[in-house]
Amino acid sequence: MCYRNERWIVKKNGSQLFSIGSDRKRTYRQQVCCEGLHRFQVVCQETDLMIRAGCMLDQVAREQVISARAHIEGFIKRYPDFATTLEPWPEQALAPKIVRTMIHAGRNAGVGPMAAVAGAVAESVGRKLIHQSRQVIVENGGDVFLKTEKAVVAGLFAGDSPLSMKVGIRVPGTPKGLGLCTSSGTVGHSLSKGRADAVCVMSHSCTLADASATAIGNRVQRHGDIQTAIDFGRTIKGVIGIVIVVEEKMGVWGQVELIPLEGKKG
Repeated sequence: MCYRNERWIVKKNGSQLFSIGSDRKRTYRQQVCCEGLHRFQVVCQETDLMIRAGCMLDQVAREQVISARAHIEGFIKRYPDFATTLEPWPEQALAPKIVRTMIHAGRNAGVGPMAAVAGAVAESVGRKLIHQSRQVIVENGGDVFLKTEKAVVAGLFAGDSPLSMKVGIRVPGTPKGLGLCTSSGTVGHSLSKGRADAVCVMSHSCTLADASATAIGNRVQRHGDIQTAIDFGRTIKGVIGIVIVVEEKMGVWGQVELIPLEGKKG
């Protein structure tokens, strides 16, 4: 399994909640404050989650990570090509739930199922924790599952783009949960055939958002590809918002409210 390493900063009522950087040691996490929610980290092999919740649920989260990984790794052991294919995987009714979710997301977006793995794990853990916490934020290397009572603002890091950390996406309260996932062809370790500095996708399914960010990002090589990539993303059922950044250009579609961010580029 692998995770993507991209950067986000999320704020709630002016207070920074968390940031995600490309530093493999993730030292930026030591500089993050969070008002009102407990913060804890769960690491299991390659999976490295930073979680905010109303109470300390690290043991529950760890058990869910272990369970999710076991299902995915067990399926890969039976079907090794599942781990490497870049093509949609056939639907398999008897596969574990998280695997079926990845397969479905990949097929909807037209990419391999592992393009959705980070979002799938984040969502699996997040939806487990919401039974014990009214508010939950799970960050998995750039893919974020949120269930919050009030609006949050996500500041998008887009590498060397002059737009990086200059605008934020305001996300209203998400009582049913929401996914914000980012793919980049210039930042981090995510696999992308494109050259976008950032492609952010919003969906009520974090798994679908992850797969869709990859699929849309694959279609962006230059400024002129922004509109065609957005047109493609709009056809993916379940995608409700898209932001694409290529150098000094930006394209936006859907339920996305952009706001200016104060301060210098992060």
